Amino acid sequence: MTTLSAEREIEHLMTLHPKGFDLSLDRVTRLLERLGNPQDRLPPVIHIAGTNGKGSCAAFSRALLEAAGHLVHVHTSPHLVNWHERYRLAAEGGGKLVDDDVFAEAIARVAEANQGQTITVFEILTAVTFVLFSEHPAEAAIIEVGLGGRFDATNVVKRPAVSVIMPISMDHEAYLGDRVELIAAEKAGIMKHGCPVVIGAQESDTALQVLIETAERLDCPTVVYGQDFLAFEENGRMVYQDEDGLMDLPLPRLPGRHQYANAAAAIAAVKAAGFEIGHRAAERAMAHVAWPARMQKLTQGKLVDLAPKGAEIWLDGGHNPGAGIVIAEALAEQEEKNPRPLVLISGMINTKDQTGYFSAFKGLARHVYTVPVTNSDAGVPNDELALRAEEAGLSAEPVSSVASALMLLRDSWDGPAPRILIGGSLYFAGAVLAENGTPPT
Repeated sequence: MTTLSAEREIEHLMTLHPKGFDLSLDRVTRLLERLGNPQDRLPPVIHIAGTNGKGSCAAFSRALLEAAGHLVHVHTSPHLVNWHERYRLAAEGGGKLVDDDVFAEAIARVAEANQGQTITVFEILTAVTFVLFSEHPAEAAIIEVGLGGRFDATNVVKRPAVSVIMPISMDHEAYLGDRVELIAAEKAGIMKHGCPVVIGAQESDTALQVLIETAERLDCPTVVYGQDFLAFEENGRMVYQDEDGLMDLPLPRLPGRHQYANAAAAIAAVKAAGFEIGHRAAERAMAHVAWPARMQKLTQGKLVDLAPKGAEIWLDGGHNPGAGIVIAEALAEQEEKNPRPLVLISGMINTKDQTGYFSAFKGLARHVYTVPVTNSDAGVPNDELALRAEEAGLSAEPVSSVASALMLLRDSWDGPAPRILIGGSLYFAGAVLAENGTPPT
Protein backbone atom coordinates (compact mmCIF):
# COMPACT_ATOMS: atom_id res chain seq x y z
CA MET A 1 0.00 0.00 0.00
CA THR A 2 1.40 3.41 -0.96
CA THR A 3 2.17 5.66 2.00
CA LEU A 4 0.23 8.88 1.58
CA SER A 5 2.29 12.06 1.67
CA ALA A 6 0.29 13.46 4.63
CA GLU A 7 1.06 10.29 6.59
CA ARG A 8 4.78 10.73 5.82
CA GLU A 9 4.56 14.28 7.18
CA ILE A 10 2.90 13.01 10.37
CA GLU A 11 5.42 10.18 10.78
CA HIS A 12 8.18 12.79 10.58
CA LEU A 13 6.45 14.88 13.26
CA MET A 14 6.21 11.78 15.48
CA THR A 15 10.01 11.47 15.41
CA LEU A 16 10.42 15.13 16.46
CA HIS A 17 7.75 15.58 19.12
CA PRO A 18 6.57 13.64 22.18
CA LYS A 19 3.71 11.20 21.92
CA GLY A 20 0.53 11.56 23.92
CA PHE A 21 -1.16 14.52 25.56
CA ASP A 22 0.22 17.46 27.51
CA LEU A 23 -2.85 19.36 28.62
CA SER A 24 -2.20 23.09 28.23
CA LEU A 25 -3.23 25.78 25.77
CA ASP A 26 0.03 27.76 25.81
CA ARG A 27 1.84 25.93 23.00
CA VAL A 28 -1.10 25.73 20.60
CA THR A 29 -2.00 29.38 21.27
CA ARG A 30 1.57 30.45 20.47
CA LEU A 31 1.55 28.41 17.25
CA LEU A 32 -1.86 29.75 16.15
CA GLU A 33 -0.63 33.34 16.64
CA ARG A 34 2.22 32.60 14.22
CA LEU A 35 -0.36 31.29 11.76
CA GLY A 36 -2.48 34.47 12.03
CA ASN A 37 -5.07 33.01 14.45
CA PRO A 38 -7.12 30.97 11.96
CA GLN A 39 -9.39 29.79 14.83
CA ASP A 40 -10.86 33.32 14.85
CA ARG A 41 -11.92 33.03 11.19
CA LEU A 42 -14.19 30.00 11.35
CA PRO A 43 -17.89 29.69 10.48
CA PRO A 44 -20.22 29.12 13.49
CA VAL A 45 -18.68 26.37 15.64
CA ILE A 46 -20.52 23.50 17.34
CA HIS A 47 -17.97 22.39 19.97
CA ILE A 48 -18.62 18.94 21.47
CA ALA A 49 -17.14 17.40 24.65
CA GLY A 50 -18.12 14.37 26.76
CA THR A 51 -16.98 10.85 27.61
CA ASN A 52 -19.35 8.90 25.36
CA GLY A 53 -21.46 9.96 22.40
CA LYS A 54 -19.31 12.87 21.16
CA GLY A 55 -18.73 11.30 17.78
CA SER A 56 -22.35 10.25 17.38
CA CYS A 57 -23.48 13.80 18.22
CA ALA A 58 -21.05 15.14 15.62
CA ALA A 59 -22.37 12.66 13.04
CA PHE A 60 -26.00 13.59 13.75
CA SER A 61 -25.17 17.32 13.69
CA ARG A 62 -23.46 16.95 10.33
CA ALA A 63 -26.38 14.88 8.95
CA LEU A 64 -28.92 17.48 10.13
CA LEU A 65 -27.05 20.47 8.70
CA GLU A 66 -26.25 18.78 5.38
CA ALA A 67 -29.85 17.57 5.04
CA ALA A 68 -30.90 21.22 5.44
CA GLY A 69 -28.54 22.19 2.60
CA HIS A 70 -25.65 23.66 4.63
CA LEU A 71 -21.93 23.32 3.92
CA VAL A 72 -20.25 21.78 6.97
CA HIS A 73 -16.69 21.11 8.14
CA VAL A 74 -16.22 18.30 10.71
CA HIS A 75 -13.25 17.56 12.96
CA THR A 76 -13.31 14.30 14.95
CA SER A 77 -10.71 12.20 16.73
CA PRO A 78 -9.27 9.68 16.89
CA HIS A 79 -9.24 8.31 13.37
CA LEU A 80 -9.85 4.63 12.64
CA VAL A 81 -7.68 3.84 9.61
CA ASN A 82 -6.29 7.06 8.06
CA TRP A 83 -5.47 10.43 9.64
CA HIS A 84 -7.55 12.09 6.90
CA GLU A 85 -10.76 10.91 8.64
CA ARG A 86 -10.26 13.64 11.26
CA TYR A 87 -10.83 16.39 8.67
CA ARG A 88 -14.04 16.40 6.63
CA LEU A 89 -14.22 19.53 4.49
CA ALA A 90 -17.49 21.06 3.31
CA ALA A 91 -18.62 20.23 -0.21
CA GLU A 92 -21.81 20.45 -2.22
CA GLY A 93 -23.80 17.26 -1.76
CA GLY A 94 -21.97 16.38 1.48
CA GLY A 95 -18.54 16.87 3.03
CA LYS A 96 -15.49 14.92 1.83
CA LEU A 97 -12.38 13.75 3.68
CA VAL A 98 -9.50 16.14 3.05
CA ASP A 99 -7.46 15.49 -0.11
CA ASP A 100 -4.02 14.12 0.63
CA ASP A 101 -2.08 16.92 -1.09
CA VAL A 102 -4.12 19.65 0.67
CA PHE A 103 -3.61 17.90 4.02
CA ALA A 104 0.13 17.36 3.52
CA GLU A 105 0.68 21.00 2.52
CA ALA A 106 -1.20 22.26 5.60
CA ILE A 107 0.79 19.99 7.93
CA ALA A 108 4.09 21.17 6.43
CA ARG A 109 3.04 24.81 6.74
CA VAL A 110 1.97 24.43 10.39
CA ALA A 111 5.13 22.47 11.30
CA GLU A 112 7.28 25.19 9.71
CA ALA A 113 5.42 27.89 11.67
CA ASN A 114 6.15 25.98 14.89
CA GLN A 115 9.90 26.49 14.25
CA GLY A 116 10.92 23.33 16.09
CA GLN A 117 9.51 24.43 19.44
CA THR A 118 8.28 21.86 22.00
CA ILE A 119 4.74 20.79 21.13
CA THR A 120 2.68 17.60 20.82
CA VAL A 121 1.67 16.13 17.47
CA PHE A 122 -2.01 16.44 18.50
CA GLU A 123 -1.52 20.19 18.98
CA ILE A 124 0.05 20.57 15.54
CA LEU A 125 -2.78 18.57 13.98
CA THR A 126 -5.38 20.65 15.82
CA ALA A 127 -3.78 23.79 14.41
CA VAL A 128 -4.06 22.11 10.98
CA THR A 129 -7.82 21.80 11.64
CA PHE A 130 -8.15 25.55 12.13
CA VAL A 131 -5.99 26.32 9.07
CA LEU A 132 -8.04 24.02 6.83
CA PHE A 133 -11.40 25.14 8.19
CA SER A 134 -10.55 28.84 7.88
CA GLU A 135 -9.32 28.51 4.29
CA HIS A 136 -12.24 26.51 2.87
CA PRO A 137 -15.74 28.05 2.81
CA ALA A 138 -18.47 26.55 5.00
CA GLU A 139 -21.53 27.63 6.94
CA ALA A 140 -20.77 25.60 10.08
CA ALA A 141 -17.85 23.77 11.71
CA ILE A 142 -18.39 20.82 14.03
CA ILE A 143 -15.38 20.31 16.28
CA GLU A 144 -15.04 17.34 18.64
CA VAL A 145 -12.82 17.70 21.70
CA GLY A 146 -9.86 15.31 21.82
CA LEU A 147 -9.48 14.82 25.58
CA GLY A 148 -11.19 16.58 28.47
CA GLY A 149 -12.18 20.08 27.45
CA ARG A 150 -10.65 22.88 29.48
CA PHE A 151 -7.07 22.30 28.29
CA ASP A 152 -7.82 20.42 25.08
CA ALA A 153 -6.09 21.99 22.07
CA THR A 154 -9.47 22.60 20.38
CA ASN A 155 -10.52 24.90 23.25
CA VAL A 156 -9.16 28.09 21.69
CA VAL A 157 -12.41 29.03 19.94
CA LYS A 158 -13.45 32.20 21.80
CA ARG A 159 -17.14 32.35 20.84
CA PRO A 160 -18.59 28.99 19.80
CA ALA A 161 -22.11 29.05 18.39
CA VAL A 162 -22.88 26.34 20.96
CA SER A 163 -20.95 24.17 23.42
CA VAL A 164 -22.31 20.63 23.79
CA ILE A 165 -21.56 18.33 26.73
CA MET A 166 -22.42 14.70 26.04
CA PRO A 167 -22.69 11.92 28.69
CA ILE A 168 -19.88 11.97 31.24
CA SER A 169 -18.48 8.89 32.97
CA MET A 170 -15.14 7.71 34.32
CA ASP A 171 -12.42 7.72 31.65
CA HIS A 172 -8.86 9.10 31.29
CA GLU A 173 -8.68 9.43 35.10
CA ALA A 174 -4.90 9.97 34.95
CA TYR A 175 -5.49 13.22 33.05
CA LEU A 176 -8.91 14.38 34.19
CA GLY A 177 -9.38 13.26 37.82
CA ASP A 178 -10.70 10.22 39.62
CA ARG A 179 -14.19 11.51 40.47
CA VAL A 180 -17.00 12.16 38.04
CA GLU A 181 -17.43 15.74 39.27
CA LEU A 182 -13.76 16.49 38.46
CA ILE A 183 -14.18 15.06 34.97
CA ALA A 184 -17.39 17.09 34.52
CA ALA A 185 -15.52 20.26 35.53
CA GLU A 186 -12.86 19.56 32.88
CA LYS A 187 -15.49 18.96 30.18
CA ALA A 188 -17.39 22.09 31.25
CA GLY A 189 -14.21 24.03 30.46
CA ILE A 190 -15.39 24.42 26.84
CA MET A 191 -18.30 26.64 27.95
CA LYS A 192 -17.73 30.32 27.14
CA HIS A 193 -19.34 33.33 28.81
CA GLY A 194 -22.76 34.06 27.32
CA CYS A 195 -22.53 31.37 24.61
CA PRO A 196 -25.32 28.76 24.32
CA VAL A 197 -24.82 25.37 25.99
CA VAL A 198 -26.57 22.04 25.34
CA ILE A 199 -26.25 19.38 28.04
CA GLY A 200 -26.90 15.86 26.75
CA ALA A 201 -28.32 12.95 28.76
CA GLN A 202 -26.24 12.50 31.93
CA GLU A 203 -26.16 9.27 33.93
CA SER A 204 -24.64 11.04 36.94
CA ASP A 205 -26.65 13.65 38.89
CA THR A 206 -23.36 14.94 40.30
CA ALA A 207 -21.96 15.55 36.81
CA LEU A 208 -25.20 17.22 35.72
CA GLN A 209 -25.11 19.55 38.71
CA VAL A 210 -21.52 20.62 37.94
CA LEU A 211 -22.44 21.32 34.31
CA ILE A 212 -25.57 23.33 35.14
CA GLU A 213 -23.78 25.36 37.84
CA THR A 214 -20.91 26.17 35.45
CA ALA A 215 -23.31 27.27 32.72
CA GLU A 216 -25.23 29.46 35.18
CA ARG A 217 -22.03 31.07 36.46
CA LEU A 218 -21.04 31.93 32.87
CA ASP A 219 -24.53 33.28 31.99
CA CYS A 220 -24.88 30.72 29.19
CA PRO A 221 -28.35 30.15 27.71
CA THR A 222 -28.69 26.45 28.52
CA VAL A 223 -30.93 23.56 27.46
CA VAL A 224 -30.76 20.28 29.36
CA TYR A 225 -31.79 16.81 28.19
CA GLY A 226 -34.80 15.52 30.11
CA GLN A 227 -35.71 19.02 31.20
CA ASP A 228 -35.82 21.23 28.09
CA PHE A 229 -35.69 18.59 25.35
CA LEU A 230 -35.87 14.81 25.03
CA ALA A 231 -36.45 11.94 22.62
CA PHE A 232 -38.30 8.65 22.99
CA GLU A 233 -39.56 5.75 20.89
CA GLU A 234 -43.24 5.51 20.09
CA ASN A 235 -44.87 3.14 17.58
CA GLY A 236 -41.55 2.35 15.94
CA ARG A 237 -40.67 6.04 15.46
CA MET A 238 -38.47 8.50 17.37
CA VAL A 239 -40.28 11.48 18.84
CA TYR A 240 -38.17 14.58 19.58
CA GLN A 241 -39.71 17.16 21.90
CA ASP A 242 -38.65 20.63 23.00
CA GLU A 243 -40.31 23.99 23.71
CA ASP A 244 -41.08 24.36 19.98
CA GLY A 245 -43.17 21.18 19.97
CA LEU A 246 -42.82 17.62 18.67
CA MET A 247 -41.04 16.10 15.69
CA ASP A 248 -42.15 12.58 14.70
CA LEU A 249 -39.08 11.04 13.01
CA PRO A 250 -37.86 7.67 11.74
CA LEU A 251 -35.66 5.71 14.16
CA PRO A 252 -32.02 6.75 13.64
CA ARG A 253 -29.94 4.64 11.28
CA LEU A 254 -27.41 4.23 14.12
CA PRO A 255 -28.74 1.30 16.20
CA GLY A 256 -29.36 1.33 19.96
CA ARG A 257 -31.73 3.28 22.20
CA HIS A 258 -28.83 5.43 23.44
CA GLN A 259 -28.73 7.00 19.97
CA TYR A 260 -32.13 8.67 20.57
CA ALA A 261 -30.54 10.88 23.22
CA ASN A 262 -27.49 11.50 21.00
CA ALA A 263 -29.76 12.51 18.11
CA ALA A 264 -31.78 14.75 20.43
CA ALA A 265 -28.62 16.51 21.67
CA ALA A 266 -27.60 17.15 18.06
CA ILE A 267 -31.01 18.58 17.12
CA ALA A 268 -30.92 20.83 20.21
CA ALA A 269 -27.32 21.88 19.42
CA VAL A 270 -27.99 22.75 15.79
CA LYS A 271 -31.04 24.79 16.82
CA ALA A 272 -29.11 26.52 19.65
CA ALA A 273 -26.39 27.41 17.11
CA GLY A 274 -29.01 29.37 15.17
CA PHE A 275 -29.86 26.96 12.35
CA GLU A 276 -33.43 26.10 11.41
CA ILE A 277 -34.01 22.41 10.86
CA GLY A 278 -37.28 21.54 9.18
CA HIS A 279 -39.14 18.28 9.70
CA ARG A 280 -38.18 16.92 6.28
CA ALA A 281 -34.46 17.64 6.82
CA ALA A 282 -34.57 15.97 10.25
CA GLU A 283 -36.23 12.89 8.72
CA ARG A 284 -33.56 12.72 6.03
CA ALA A 285 -30.80 13.09 8.63
CA MET A 286 -32.08 10.21 10.78
CA ALA A 287 -32.24 7.96 7.71
CA HIS A 288 -28.76 8.83 6.36
CA VAL A 289 -26.56 9.45 9.43
CA ALA A 290 -23.36 7.36 9.42
CA TRP A 291 -20.67 6.88 12.05
CA PRO A 292 -18.13 4.09 11.45
CA ALA A 293 -17.23 1.63 14.25
CA ARG A 294 -20.13 2.66 16.44
CA MET A 295 -22.46 -0.34 16.29
CA GLN A 296 -21.55 -0.61 12.62
CA LYS A 297 -22.96 -3.67 10.89
CA LEU A 298 -20.30 -5.37 8.76
CA THR A 299 -21.93 -7.05 5.77
CA GLN A 300 -18.97 -7.60 3.42
CA GLY A 301 -15.19 -7.77 3.43
CA LYS A 302 -12.25 -10.14 3.95
CA LEU A 303 -12.98 -10.79 7.64
CA VAL A 304 -16.72 -11.12 7.12
CA ASP A 305 -16.01 -13.90 4.61
CA LEU A 306 -14.30 -15.93 7.38
CA ALA A 307 -17.30 -15.91 9.74
CA PRO A 308 -19.86 -18.72 10.17
CA LYS A 309 -22.45 -18.72 7.39
CA GLY A 310 -25.31 -16.34 8.17
CA ALA A 311 -23.53 -14.70 11.12
CA GLU A 312 -24.51 -11.13 12.04
CA ILE A 313 -21.38 -9.05 12.71
CA TRP A 314 -21.23 -5.74 14.58
CA LEU A 315 -18.20 -3.52 15.14
CA ASP A 316 -17.99 -0.99 17.97
CA GLY A 317 -15.03 0.98 19.32
CA GLY A 318 -16.59 1.68 22.76
CA HIS A 319 -14.01 0.93 25.44
CA ASN A 320 -15.10 2.02 28.93
CA PRO A 321 -17.78 0.71 31.33
CA GLY A 322 -20.27 3.40 30.25
CA ALA A 323 -19.84 2.41 26.60
CA GLY A 324 -20.08 -1.28 27.55
CA ILE A 325 -23.49 -0.68 29.08
CA VAL A 326 -24.97 1.11 26.05
CA ILE A 327 -23.50 -1.46 23.63
CA ALA A 328 -24.87 -4.34 25.73
CA GLU A 329 -28.28 -2.63 25.81
CA ALA A 330 -28.22 -2.21 22.02
CA LEU A 331 -27.38 -5.90 21.60
CA ALA A 332 -30.08 -6.91 24.11
CA GLU A 333 -32.50 -4.91 21.96
CA GLN A 334 -31.34 -6.87 18.89
CA GLU A 335 -31.80 -10.09 20.90
CA GLU A 336 -35.43 -9.18 21.63
CA LYS A 337 -36.16 -8.64 17.94
CA ASN A 338 -34.13 -11.53 16.57
CA PRO A 339 -32.65 -14.01 19.11
CA ARG A 340 -29.14 -15.30 18.32
CA PRO A 341 -26.23 -16.50 20.49
CA LEU A 342 -23.84 -13.59 21.16
CA VAL A 343 -20.06 -14.02 20.89
CA LEU A 344 -17.53 -11.23 21.60
CA ILE A 345 -14.18 -10.79 19.88
CA SER A 346 -12.41 -8.21 22.03
CA GLY A 347 -9.16 -6.26 22.04
CA MET A 348 -8.48 -3.45 24.53
CA ILE A 349 -5.75 -1.06 25.68
CA ASN A 350 -4.34 -0.87 29.17
CA THR A 351 -5.67 2.58 30.09
CA LYS A 352 -9.25 1.27 30.22
CA ASP A 353 -11.26 -0.60 32.88
CA GLN A 354 -11.43 -3.90 31.01
CA THR A 355 -13.35 -5.85 33.68
CA GLY A 356 -15.84 -2.98 33.97
CA TYR A 357 -16.40 -3.08 30.22
CA PHE A 358 -16.94 -6.85 30.16
CA SER A 359 -19.27 -6.76 33.18
CA ALA A 360 -21.97 -5.17 31.00
CA PHE A 361 -22.16 -8.39 28.93
CA LYS A 362 -22.63 -10.86 31.80
CA GLY A 363 -25.66 -13.04 31.08
CA LEU A 364 -25.74 -11.82 27.47
CA ALA A 365 -22.53 -13.07 25.82
CA ARG A 366 -22.00 -16.81 25.44
CA HIS A 367 -18.23 -16.60 24.94
CA VAL A 368 -15.36 -14.11 24.49
CA TYR A 369 -12.35 -14.48 22.23
CA THR A 370 -9.63 -12.04 23.30
CA VAL A 371 -7.09 -10.83 20.76
CA PRO A 372 -4.04 -8.52 20.88
CA VAL A 373 -4.29 -4.89 19.71
CA THR A 374 -1.25 -4.87 17.47
CA ASN A 375 -1.45 -1.23 16.34
CA SER A 376 -1.06 0.26 19.84
CA ASP A 377 1.86 0.09 22.30
CA ALA A 378 -0.76 0.05 25.06
CA GLY A 379 -2.54 -3.11 23.88
CA VAL A 380 -3.43 -5.59 26.64
CA PRO A 381 -1.95 -9.08 26.00
CA ASN A 382 -4.71 -11.44 24.91
CA ASP A 383 -4.17 -13.91 27.77
CA GLU A 384 -4.39 -11.10 30.33
CA LEU A 385 -7.55 -9.73 28.69
CA ALA A 386 -9.14 -13.19 28.88
CA LEU A 387 -8.56 -13.15 32.66
CA ARG A 388 -10.27 -9.73 32.88
CA ALA A 389 -13.28 -11.13 31.01
CA GLU A 390 -13.39 -14.14 33.33
CA GLU A 391 -13.28 -11.78 36.34
CA ALA A 392 -16.47 -10.24 34.91
CA GLY A 393 -18.10 -13.68 34.89
CA LEU A 394 -17.68 -14.49 31.18
CA SER A 395 -16.28 -17.57 29.45
CA ALA A 396 -13.14 -16.45 27.60
CA GLU A 397 -10.13 -17.68 25.67
CA PRO A 398 -7.18 -15.87 24.06
CA VAL A 399 -6.57 -16.26 20.30
CA SER A 400 -4.00 -14.67 18.01
CA SER A 401 -6.23 -12.52 15.78
CA VAL A 402 -9.76 -11.60 14.71
CA ALA A 403 -9.33 -13.81 11.64
CA SER A 404 -8.38 -16.75 13.90
CA ALA A 405 -11.42 -16.15 16.12
CA LEU A 406 -13.78 -16.05 13.14
CA MET A 407 -12.30 -19.22 11.62
CA LEU A 408 -12.45 -21.02 14.99
CA LEU A 409 -16.10 -20.04 15.25
CA ARG A 410 -16.82 -21.10 11.69
CA ASP A 411 -15.16 -24.51 12.12
CA SER A 412 -16.70 -25.33 15.50
CA TRP A 413 -20.09 -23.62 15.43
CA ASP A 414 -23.16 -25.79 15.73
CA GLY A 415 -26.57 -24.18 16.02
CA PRO A 416 -28.25 -20.97 14.89
CA ALA A 417 -25.95 -18.46 13.19
CA PRO A 418 -24.33 -16.28 15.88
CA ARG A 419 -24.37 -12.56 16.50
CA ILE A 420 -20.75 -11.39 16.80
CA LEU A 421 -19.57 -8.15 18.43
CA ILE A 422 -16.01 -7.15 17.53
CA GLY A 423 -14.76 -4.29 19.70
CA GLY A 424 -13.27 -2.87 22.90
CA SER A 425 -11.06 -0.10 21.50
CA LEU A 426 -11.18 2.44 18.67
CA TYR A 427 -7.58 1.49 17.74
CA PHE A 428 -8.72 -2.11 17.49
CA ALA A 429 -11.86 -1.21 15.52
CA GLY A 430 -9.75 0.75 13.06
CA ALA A 431 -7.42 -2.22 12.54
CA VAL A 432 -10.46 -4.43 11.91
CA LEU A 433 -11.85 -2.05 9.27
CA ALA A 434 -8.43 -1.90 7.58
CA GLU A 435 -8.04 -5.71 7.59
CA ASN A 436 -11.61 -6.13 6.36
CA GLY A 437 -10.91 -3.76 3.46
CA THR A 438 -13.70 -1.35 4.44
CA PRO A 439 -12.05 1.87 5.75
CA PRO A 440 -14.22 4.95 6.42
CA THR A 441 -14.83 7.23 3.45
